[in-house]
Amino acid sequence: MPSIVNIAAQALQRRIIDGEFPVGSALPSQRELAEQLLISRASLREAISTLETLGLVRSQPGKGVFVTAGRQPDPTDPPRGTATMTPHALMEFRAALEPAWSGLAALRIDQAGRERLESIQQGMEDALKACDLVMASDWDLRFHLCLAELSGNPGLIDTARLFREQIGHSLRLPFSNPARIWEPADEHRQIIEAVLAADPAGASRAMRGHLTASAGRIGLPSPFFDSLPEPRS
Repeated sequence: MPSIVNIAAQALQRRIIDGEFPVGSALPSQRELAEQLLISRASLREAISTLETLGLVRSQPGKGVFVTAGRQPDPTDPPRGTATMTPHALMEFRAALEPAWSGLAALRIDQAGRERLESIQQGMEDALKACDLVMASDWDLRFHLCLAELSGNPGLIDTARLFREQIGHSLRLPFSNPARIWEPADEHRQIIEAVLAADPAGASRAMRGHLTASAGRIGLPSPFFDSLPEPRS
């Protein structure tokens, strides 16, 4: 079930796609939008933050929020990170954890886990077909958290849950590149294939490739990922 924030973000996304808010135009005031969507201003700010990370809008302090949908991200003005980590730090953090939990998931996958991964993948692909970046990024987060849970390691599971917001922010950033929004889903397929084949080394390698590609999609260097040692079989 989508959260209130995601529902609001979807509603604004639809109005942008339908041309009600054309590229270059300013969104109505937060007070007006909150009243229209029947949500608090705090929830609205979260929804706008989601859209900004996805590259659909851009906040300009003192001026308002402007529609940027369909424009290539400006590499000289990268999206902001969370309060505690830059986009590059987030990618480094994920690179240190996600290949490990993907490999463990491949070791411990069961039928229920297989069905969960396939269902999440289908949800993400359906959202992309509908050009719903809000839900596509939500399914993306579910995929990565599911792999952590399938690892069966309490420490990794707790870490994934604790840093859910930061991981979700990092996952939304590559969707700001409109020409490459299908690439994460295609890379997920490679990870799933390795996990379902009970191939831990292959699953770790596929996740590392996914993270490296994700960094590239937002113009980040990836020497840290390239220098990591290959997991042993």
